[in-house]
Amino acid sequence: MEANEQPLELERRLEAILMVSDEPQSIVNLATALSAPVALVRAAVARLVSDFDGDDGGIRRGFQLREVGGGWRIYVRDEHDDIVRDFVLTQNPTKLSQAALETLAVIAYKQPISRGQVASIRAVNVDSVVRTLLGRGLITEAFTDSETGAIHYATTALLLSQLGINSIEELPPISPLLTDGSDGFDDL
Repeated sequence: MEANEQPLELERRLEAILMVSDEPQSIVNLATALSAPVALVRAAVARLVSDFDGDDGGIRRGFQLREVGGGWRIYVRDEHDDIVRDFVLTQNPTKLSQAALETLAVIAYKQPISRGQVASIRAVNVDSVVRTLLGRGLITEAFTDSETGAIHYATTALLLSQLGINSIEELPPISPLLTDGSDGFDDL
């Protein structure tokens, strides 16, 4: 590979990693992933930022590379938030996983409820599922407990419209679906 191709190839490889990263990536993490010197990765990130911003007469992209929380991540530009939100929430509906449906049901029936309480009921870690539900606009942060700092979640109007109901009170009662715990005791 020629010397003038190396920076371009590094930028392409950086783009590929940043496109699939859902968390900001530090320069050191990126350099490690690419087996490249930190200084070269830092320079390549700067060139990508400039390129995405349309500096030097280029095209300003609909996304940008931003440093957030000690790392770099690709984000939609602020001016496109509304159209992207509309697309994600209404034009591109995707099915929820079984874990997301279960977590959503717990939140809907027990709201407002903290992440820890949901995890306790489901007996699994629900962090990523809650992030997914928040990202899709199906739940929202209702309040933060002043004593524990725990965020409590509730469902949104979007969920109600997706379910075709006007209020949470219209959810079917859950108790008929559960056993009373007496199965098997009549045989003793």
